[in-house]
Amino acid sequence: MAEIRVNPTRMELKKLKNKLTTARRGHKLLKDKCDELMRRFLDVIRDAKELREELAEQLSDVTTEFEIAAAETDIRVMTEALMLPTVKSSVNTGNKNIMSVIVPTFETEDGGAAASRGGVGYGYAFTTKAMDNAAEAVSAASLKLIRLAELEKTASLLCREIERTRRRVNALEYIMIPQYESTIKTIVMKLDENERSNLTRLMKVKDMMLAEKLENIQDV
Repeated sequence: MAEIRVNPTRMELKKLKNKLTTARRGHKLLKDKCDELMRRFLDVIRDAKELREELAEQLSDVTTEFEIAAAETDIRVMTEALMLPTVKSSVNTGNKNIMSVIVPTFETEDGGAAASRGGVGYGYAFTTKAMDNAAEAVSAASLKLIRLAELEKTASLLCREIERTRRRVNALEYIMIPQYESTIKTIVMKLDENERSNLTRLMKVKDMMLAEKLENIQDV
């Protein structure tokens, strides 16, 4: 592990210890954030999976109804009926904050409410029951499709944030914190070595002074 190049002084040692404390605190916070993001991500994925399964079954029924309608109704009648919608739907977009991740929200107005009540976008005069059922099913499924789009976009953004947070956690855990610990250990060893050298030097000076004092006493 490469160490940080600093002067082996007590001031630098104190700075590195403070940085190590901050890095460990940041690592814990980021790890907790990553765990919570993963929990939220799994909840969104679970909801999206359930909704996708419901839509797959519902749209399969829609396809069957349209096939029956195509067999019972002239293709020009179906085309004219579907080309002139009488129900309009609008979608309002917004956003919300999930663990500092801005995710979109979609809400339908007017047409969405009509669709949820089984409204269709044409008159019933020249259409068959199968076609009416298919159109009503499509209108009802549109709300779920909008909700599924919201969930899948949310999952994508959460996944991206989880990857970014994990990279930061790994950088702290496997690079920065070990570097700080290794550099601190090296500085402590050097300071201890300098202290022992100074102590040895002082003891030698003391012995020399005592020897000189004894010589002076003997000369007297």
